[in-house]
This record gives sequence, C-alpha cells and structure tokens, in this order.
Amino acid sequence: MRIFSVPFIVLAALSPLSATSQEIADTIYSGGPILTINDEQPSAEAVAVRDGRILAVGSLADMAAHQGDGTTVFDLAGRAMLPGFVDSHGHVVMGGLQALSANMLAPPDGEVTDIASLQATLTAWAEANAEAVENANMIIGFGYDNAQLAELQHPTRQDLDAVSTTIPVVIIHQSGHLGVGNSKALEMAGITAESEAPPGGVIQRDENGEPNGVLEEYAFFALLVPLLGDLGEDGLAEFARAGSALWARFGYTTGQEGRSSGEIVEVLKKVGADGELPIDVVAFPDVLEAQDYIGSNVSEDYTNRIRVGGCKLTIDGSPQGFTALRDRPYYDPVGSYPAGYAGYSAITMEQLQGAVNWCYENGIQILVHSNGEGASDMLIAALEEAQMKYGDPGNRPVLIHGQFLREDQVASFKRLGVFPSVFPMHTFYWGDWHRDHTVGPINGENISPTGWIREREMMFGTHHDAPVALPDSMRVLAATVTRRTRSGDILGPHQRVDVMTALKAMTIWPAWQHFEEDHKGSIEVV
Repeated sequence: MRIFSVPFIVLAALSPLSATSQEIADTIYSGGPILTINDEQPSAEAVAVRDGRILAVGSLADMAAHQGDGTTVFDLAGRAMLPGFVDSHGHVVMGGLQALSANMLAPPDGEVTDIASLQATLTAWAEANAEAVENANMIIGFGYDNAQLAELQHPTRQDLDAVSTTIPVVIIHQSGHLGVGNSKALEMAGITAESEAPPGGVIQRDENGEPNGVLEEYAFFALLVPLLGDLGEDGLAEFARAGSALWARFGYTTGQEGRSSGEIVEVLKKVGADGELPIDVVAFPDVLEAQDYIGSNVSEDYTNRIRVGGCKLTIDGSPQGFTALRDRPYYDPVGSYPAGYAGYSAITMEQLQGAVNWCYENGIQILVHSNGEGASDMLIAALEEAQMKYGDPGNRPVLIHGQFLREDQVASFKRLGVFPSVFPMHTFYWGDWHRDHTVGPINGENISPTGWIREREMMFGTHHDAPVALPDSMRVLAATVTRRTRSGDILGPHQRVDVMTALKAMTIWPAWQHFEEDHKGSIEVV
C-alpha cells in the first residue's frame, strides 16, 4: 500500500496491509490517467481502495472482483491520479505564519512591487485584521524580496515606521533568513547603536552607525523568536492548523517541519491529538538547540500524524540574500559589501562536526542546510570525519538546498551516501537574480544541479521550503522540468530533467528520504 492523492483531492491511507482478492472496495477510481510511480507497473486503468488501503491496481476488468453493492465508482473525468506528494523540505508551522500574515510576495504570488506597495499592503492587512493585531501586539508580513522591489533594496525601519510607530512592525524576507523591524520592534528587542551582532548574524546600519532595521540570520532570529513566542501555544497551534491545511491544498500528504524545536513539536502533537492535522508531519528539531529532546523523541512511527524524524542543522544562510557561504566572491552583490565578499557561516566547524558526530554515533538522521560552495565544503569534511570514526549507520544524511554546488561536490555527496534535497524553484523565483548578481551567468546555469545529480544515478528530492515559497506542487514540478526564469530565460538547460523523474523527486524518492518508501510515494499493493 502506498499513500496517494487525486490532484487537489488528498486521500490519507492507513498502515500497510496486503489485500486478498475477496475484499470489496469502498471506492474504485478510473476514467483518467493513473501514474503509479512504480517502475514495474507505471500506469493503470483503475485503482481499488478500502479503508484507505490500496487493494488492486490494474485494468478496469481487474476491479470486478472488488466491486460490491456499496462500492463507489469515482470517475476521474480525465484528471490524472498520482501518489500523494511527500515534502522533501519545508516548514509546516511557519507556513501557517505565511498563511496568516500580510502577503509581501511579488507577482505572481502577491502584489508587492516596490516599497510604497509594501507599505500599503501592510497597512491594509493591519486594518482588516485589527483584532489579531491587537491580540498579538504586532503587525507582521511575510515574503518581501528586495530583488523584486523596484528600488532593489531592503526597506528600512523608517519605511516601516510609516505603517506604525506605536506597534512593532516586522517583515520577513522571502528566504526566511533576514528581515526588517520598525523602530518600535528594535526598541522592544533592545537593539541600539551600541548593540553587537550575535555570532552568525549581522545588524545592518546607516551612515551614522544606527541600526537601519535590516537584520540578518541570528540577529534577525533574536528579534523574531521573542515576538512569536508571545503568541503562546494557541497561536502556534493556529499556525500548525493553517500550515498543514495549506500543504494539503497543494496535494501534499506528508509535510515536514524542517527546523523545529521541542516546543513546536509539542504543539504539533496536541493539534494531532485533537484530530486537526490533515497530513502526516515529520519534524526535525535544531540539533544545536534541542539535542536532548531529539534523543528522547526520535521515532519511525507516527502518533496522531506527527513524529520526530531526526536532526536539523544550518551551516549558512540565503543565496539570494547574499548570506550563503561561497568558496569565491559573489559576482555582483547589491548592497554595501566589501570587496571580495563571499558570505559567512552561521556556525563554527566545531559545532558542525560535533552535531554530525552525535547523529552518526546515535544512528539518527541529520538534515543539513548548506547553500554555498563553502558551506558544502564544510559539510563534506564533517561527514568524511564522522564516517571514518563511526562508519555508515544507515542514517541517510540529507543535504538541504545545495543551491551553489560544484560538480566535484555532487560526486562527493554520492560517495558519502548523501541524499540531495534541492530547490529548483530558485530557477523561477531568483534565476535572473543569480545570473546577474549572486554567481554570474556561467555558474548561474548550474544552480540546483539536478542534471549532475542524475548523471550519477542519484535519487533526489525537490522542495518548496515554504514559507519561502508557497508549497505549490505544480510550480515545483514546472521549475524542475523547465528551469524557466521570471524573465523567460532557460537557466541551465543541461540541468533539466524529464517529467517522470521530476515526479519521482516529489513522491517515491522523498518517501525514501524519510524511510517511508515501503508505504508511501507510489500507487501499488505491497
């Protein structure tokens, strides 16, 4: 049995169970193309299901043995039937933040095109959500992208002061790795001209040395986390409900909470126990902050649709935000950067090695955010040392993003048994930006290098990293197959893959990534 869905109709399944020919189906699906993602039987005319379990896959005539008086025959009416999508990397709870905050996204997902429209959107949202603003004592927006603003710059605290000077206003960059606070938000966070940036973070400043409101990485998290913490358990639970519903709307039957905490997992457990999770959710708490919690809670089994799958670790930041650690200078960064600027790591090599060693020693899966080539060099070195010391515990380590990879690094990840979870939607959202500003026209052709990965016969997953982008499964598929940018350019045609490969990267391969390939990711009886 494999969990599956009709596009935009999500069907949850129960535990695997072998079927007998005498079993009568609740529902038989036919009347449209059925793509099984099972190489031994790639397509079928019909599928029979009972209690969420697949009884039979084959011709319509084969279904006669499973049809009874109470069986519903569902006509697909020409629509394709596919396995439920498995989230290779995303943030379900913070996706709820995206669903419940002001939409700062640029077209086609939003209407923010310049600072004036950003201010107008925030103001309109605050007026329409006055009760929520009062309860949270905060105006919050998600998804602005300086690369898509007419000014090609970040808004400042003064820009947000135009929205409110009495209520904290915080907007989160689409990457999730930086953001902007108004003067009130900075005041509440205690950020002044005398403040020093925390390790792994940057406080941007104006010509007078005053914070201009833009905060990067751990400096931004230090502002955002306390403000979100004021929402309490009820607020986080609302995020969890909204986020999981958003994933389900786009055909995902398994979601990921890809940089979690013990507190967030406990909220997900409560929401699941209340029967309010429409999808399975696998959580990966931050190993530097929740190691004991991970050790006590990691499990292969779901309870009320939630489980802890392992660890998350973040080495660097955002490639489009110029905070990813490269092995060479950025091509033409937009902003006040010194000559030769190549980004920075958010953690030390000692922290990285310690986290990787702990996961290998305990046989726990680790997902590592690494965007720049310099960060991936650090990761490869850490994995090599861990494998020399502990061997291969079968924990299926995962590279998250790998936006700027050299081809030799792809080969190293294959040698080390690393599963790449890559982000081809970058080719659409930021492909032009990467070509013109981050890595340049030559290296821009090789962002999200799925072609190099498949040349080495490696499995991979594709993700949306929501709330960085909407968990739009069809946009994930289109970006992986076409690599078409916002301007219409085809970025790296040699890195494109065919549709079936792209579908495997959204179904059976990320199911393997999560150790769930025996009961998710394809339409077949097992």
